[in-house]
Amino acid sequence: MDNRQAPEIDGVLRKHMIRVPKEIDAAIGIRIFGKLIRSIVFSTDVAIIRNCNANAVIAVYPFTPQPIISHSIITCSDVPVFCGVGGGTTTGHRVVNLAEHAEFQGAAGVVLNAPTPNETIKMLKERIDIPIIITVVSDRTDIQSRLDSGVSILNVSAASKTPEIVRKIRRDFPNVPIIATGGPTPETIMETIEAGANAITYTPPTNAEIFKALMNKYRAEF
Repeated sequence: MDNRQAPEIDGVLRKHMIRVPKEIDAAIGIRIFGKLIRSIVFSTDVAIIRNCNANAVIAVYPFTPQPIISHSIITCSDVPVFCGVGGGTTTGHRVVNLAEHAEFQGAAGVVLNAPTPNETIKMLKERIDIPIIITVVSDRTDIQSRLDSGVSILNVSAASKTPEIVRKIRRDFPNVPIIATGGPTPETIMETIEAGANAITYTPPTNAEIFKALMNKYRAEF
């Protein structure tokens, strides 16, 4: 076995960046349009997105999706972006319109909220050619009906129950692509991967948290 590591090149200015936990490298990944994705940063902050080494971005937020936001994130990102297009409060044809706009802007996939009706998923499947990702928050979700409606990827986000739900889905659907939240520690990340997740979402520190650490360093030095 070749134990050599890939050479790594850093610039002086860009060396200060957010690096996803190395444990995520153990994930098998999902290949989307030829690109292998193991790590996905959960953020809508363009400064964080531009300074993180994740393989992709999942851009969902707790407001009605707005095309100008997805456009800004896709434009600034140098990796694939999965855009949230609603499905909970935002429903029906508006979801379809938002998804079409995201595809036209260059999104690698669209993310639907857990309450999205299967009828909306079917409409989306007829109109867009990029993957449809549905968020799964409970073990009561009817996974088969989601897949039958046109979902390509499952996004499991169930807090501490995530590994358990991933394990159950993987047992019943051995080939379905699964993205899942990795949790706060290396141990929870590995547990989620071992349960069957193909790719892991990582929540980075906030801009304010990073700035606080940097300012404390400056104060100590100067």
